[in-house]
Amino acid sequence: MKNDHLDVARMRADLLAAIEPHVPFDGWSEPAFRQAVADVGVDPALARLVCPRGAVDLAVEYHRAADRAMVAALAAADLTGMKFRDKVAHAVTLRLGLVDPELVRRAASLFALPQHGATGARLVWETADAIWRALGDESADYNWYTKRITLSGVFSSTVLFWLGDESEGLAETHAFLDRRIGDVMQFEKVKGAVIRLPGLKGLLGAIRAPQPTPLPGHEERA
Repeated sequence: MKNDHLDVARMRADLLAAIEPHVPFDGWSEPAFRQAVADVGVDPALARLVCPRGAVDLAVEYHRAADRAMVAALAAADLTGMKFRDKVAHAVTLRLGLVDPELVRRAASLFALPQHGATGARLVWETADAIWRALGDESADYNWYTKRITLSGVFSSTVLFWLGDESEGLAETHAFLDRRIGDVMQFEKVKGAVIRLPGLKGLLGAIRAPQPTPLPGHEERA
């Protein structure tokens, strides 16, 4: 079973590498997927078993591969002495540097479609969760939700800004990200005051973080 998992992961990685050159021209589309299958030389039926939704599953894998690379880079980085807001900014900036803007632009168009919107939202949530966990977050109550909701908003809006940023060294993106994180810090102050209201802290304390569930076609990644 373990070897089967490795074979599936390897084939998906091979297909992802093969489709990337085609995405700028054809998007994360069925023609691009078929071309990737032909380039790899794998049986189309087998490729469909590995990626039931074709290019959509490879777009998902592209996003998740960048998340994994970000987590590894954060684990190897020395963040000692950095303010927490700077750690978050570093993580988001690092994540942006791990992807190609054109491939992300095409993925944004894909996940903006109604049939793939839930998948796109789930991926942004996963990125926020990965950042929080990599930075040492161990919350399991209502804070688990609020942290990921706010960071999901920061990440998604920053990505959209980044896609159109032509400033030198992405200076405008860095400034935008800093402003958004500042908004989050202000939200945390307000939230802290609200939960001190009589009875509310006890109510929120009963909320627990859910167990993660996989996206369709990626159950082995749960």
